[in-house]
Amino acid sequence: MGVVVADGQSKKTQPSPVALDGTDLAILAALVEDGRMTNAALAARAGVAESTCAYRVRALRESGVLTGIRARLDPEALGRPLHAIVKVRLGSHSREHVHHLYDRLVNLPGAMSVFHVGGDDDFLVHVAVSGPEALRDFILEHVTVHPMVRRTETQLVFEVREGRGVLPD
Repeated sequence: MGVVVADGQSKKTQPSPVALDGTDLAILAALVEDGRMTNAALAARAGVAESTCAYRVRALRESGVLTGIRARLDPEALGRPLHAIVKVRLGSHSREHVHHLYDRLVNLPGAMSVFHVGGDDDFLVHVAVSGPEALRDFILEHVTVHPMVRRTETQLVFEVREGRGVLPD
């Protein structure tokens, strides 16, 4: 969601929370567990008719609650077992520069997630690479070469676990 402000830039706005009932929550929980579930299986799991289930899934998409179903890839199986968090601090904070770097970071090969944050650092980049040399190259060839980047700090990740998520109990 967004609105256009006076300078022509798009600005994100907070969406209004959507009221979800038990059926919606059951559908979402099942999709989080297995996004490839058929509509028939999903309907059975939620305890509703298939037509009701299809309507509910469509409504969840249209409301913005369900934004997509994605495949999860195992970086290790793809030859990228080394994870790191690269903290990036900028020297310039103009809106244009920040957006430009953000766009660049999310499109780098190996970038798993990029967070634009407040505090001492401006970005946190979760990266998966093949080894120490690839991590060094990622930072030197793609991050520190950007003229806005003032400083980076790298932290190795020993283990990654997914959090519980945002669905209520």
